[in-house]
Amino acid sequence: MNLLVNGDAERGPGGSVEPVTVVDGWVVREGAPALVGYDVGNGYPTPADPGPAPAHRGSRFFSGGNSPRTALVQDVALPVAGTVGRAAVDAGRVRYAVSGWLGGYATQEDGARLSVEFRDGRGTPVALSVLGPVTAAERGGRTALVERTAEAAVPPGARSARVLLVFTRAGSGVSNDGYADAISLTLTASGGRA
Repeated sequence: MNLLVNGDAERGPGGSVEPVTVVDGWVVREGAPALVGYDVGNGYPTPADPGPAPAHRGSRFFSGGNSPRTALVQDVALPVAGTVGRAAVDAGRVRYAVSGWLGGYATQEDGARLSVEFRDGRGTPVALSVLGPVTAAERGGRTALVERTAEAAVPPGARSARVLLVFTRAGSGVSNDGYADAISLTLTASGGRA
């Protein structure tokens, strides 16, 4: 189960290239993102461009809007009990997977970076995974979203995760053409010590 709320940009205002001030499930820390519809066209990703499979694509994706840097944050409390709860985490028996489809426009280097930082009960960082940005060369010089994933053991003592999605405009122009979709953070119980 995805621990993130609205990791697919489907909820709340949006659907056009116009920036929004509120994104369901996320705190807008910097800039103003846009939740762009795949039907917008005009150079933005469409259903014909590389990206998530149709079953996971939905109708919208995140973009950096028109700010040089846009940042969205979501803080997630890890489960207290169960097979992925605190006792299992502290025994080294829980693994996490973070994934997202990240991309940009044509040959531009605007990009999106996704990170997850695990924190202990006092809020002290204890582990970090960073995905992206996906370069224009990695996209084959075309408008595309490319899947990036990471997985590892949840560090003992972790009680929460801070997920940060940052869009950066690398060149001139108005649009911040870093794109992201299908962002997820999942936990699984491992059989033995991780």
